[in-house]
Amino acid sequence: MTMSRPLGLAVAQMGPVHLSDTRAQVVKRLVDMLREAHSRGARLVVFPELALTTFFPRYWMTEAEAVERFFEKEMPNRQVQPLFDAARELGVGFYLGYAEITAEGRRFNTSIMVDSSGAIVGKYRKIHLPGHADHKPEAPFQHLEKKFFEVGDMGFRVYDVDGVKTGMCLCNDRRWPETYRVLALQSAELVVLGYNTPSLNIHWNEPVHLRTSTHLISLMANAYQNAVWVAAAAKCGAEDGFHMIGSSAIVAPTGELVARSVTEDDEVVVAHADLAIGDNFREHVFNFAKHRAPEHYRLIVERVGAGEPIA
Repeated sequence: MTMSRPLGLAVAQMGPVHLSDTRAQVVKRLVDMLREAHSRGARLVVFPELALTTFFPRYWMTEAEAVERFFEKEMPNRQVQPLFDAARELGVGFYLGYAEITAEGRRFNTSIMVDSSGAIVGKYRKIHLPGHADHKPEAPFQHLEKKFFEVGDMGFRVYDVDGVKTGMCLCNDRRWPETYRVLALQSAELVVLGYNTPSLNIHWNEPVHLRTSTHLISLMANAYQNAVWVAAAAKCGAEDGFHMIGSSAIVAPTGELVARSVTEDDEVVVAHADLAIGDNFREHVFNFAKHRAPEHYRLIVERVGAGEPIA
């Protein structure tokens, strides 16, 4: 019998961040949720994608305008430092998503892992960028991640975060099974992610309930098939009239939905996750070393799009 390995795990869902909200106001909300999570036994807190600002890719503007208002030139910086200080004080690690501009002027949709000492121990730059780069004036809003961000250049990596092998991704990455498999092949025990998912699909008339259900299916199926815990934190509700789904969630390696948000506001969801559950699955049904046959999966890396059947 595998020994229990408990982890106090929290997702800190955020309600709307409006264009008029300052970084100081947003960071105070994050610190308040970090403190609440700690009071409920959490050792690791997952914050959303682009947590420090409104979801600005919905607006048409120049790249220079976006950089000036919404991007972080360094991390931590003066405005975000209180969150790092609180993490160090409480001994709680966290995941945080934000818009990064490098010293060379490259722009990425980025997340970081911070350990319980307040040190950055991991970074990820979003790979599966959704949306478009051109202006669509007929659309109710824009989804301009392909305009404002480059495709991430760091790959999918696993980091030791206070003794837990942790992989990161962001938003649309969660819908792609390759994301989780690459992390699981690096012995990930936990996958953490933040997201901002509009309730309205600008490309076709997709019901809101379907957008929520496919979100949860993606988390649950990939947690099970890769024997990992998954913790996903939304920024949600109506930001200046533009609505996004909530349903922040923690999923076990069994594929079971362990905890889920019930509001569209700031809400801390905590689960006491036993990492040993994943050990059992990695030893048996999803023992990669015993059962995988990668020689039969070559199309996954040889083709980008669908093609003709193999002769």
